[in-house]
Amino acid sequence: MTQLLKRATTILALTALTACIEPGDTTSSTSAPSATQPTAPVAGTSGSVQRFNRIVARMEPIAENACRSRVRAGVNCDFKVVFDSNPRKPSNAYQSQDSTGRPVLTFTAALVAETKNDHELAFIFGHEAAHHIRGHLTQTRQSATIGALAGGTLAVLLGGGQSAVDLGADLGGTVGARAYSKDHELEADALGARITQNAGYDAIKGAAFFQRIPDPGDRFLGSHPPNGQRIETVRRTVASL
Repeated sequence: MTQLLKRATTILALTALTACIEPGDTTSSTSAPSATQPTAPVAGTSGSVQRFNRIVARMEPIAENACRSRVRAGVNCDFKVVFDSNPRKPSNAYQSQDSTGRPVLTFTAALVAETKNDHELAFIFGHEAAHHIRGHLTQTRQSATIGALAGGTLAVLLGGGQSAVDLGADLGGTVGARAYSKDHELEADALGARITQNAGYDAIKGAAFFQRIPDPGDRFLGSHPPNGQRIETVRRTVASL
């Protein structure tokens, strides 16, 4: 059982490193609220860097206000926004947390360069912030842990050795982590659209980004819903405002 718990902990840690906007996979501890610290502008003169700084300066306070108005007391709403300038990193944006529980929104240089306009980058920002506000990271971790423990326990009951237990934990953790991932993406799209609109950008124009990335389709245990469904979610949200 000790080995099983260790395996579940490993799977739990990996859920914080999965992709979000990039077609692939998507993950909280709480901490005392801290004074808002605006993200410092990224140094550089390229068009991508200038657009990134412009969007962050406008979107960050709106996202933090949305966070404070929606989450329970004690959840950290002081977003830290990171521009990953490594040119080898693929196009991606994702939400994570640092060791203090502060939410971190990371955007790779390739992702920023891939966006066609301010609306697209603003919508992606709102989407990632929405994952934190809706508590998706915590929910995914809990589901992955429960799935890993269930899969590993089943292997033990069936008389499997350590390799079978590890395999059961891995499979159970994967199923658990992805059980609600599509719903989480659509929830983040909806709330992200609201945040984007509140900041003065056009979320529908922002969601046009989905028209240019590979469509994951409606796969069983897939991590992301079809792009068309995501675009329609944004349209319905904007129409309801």
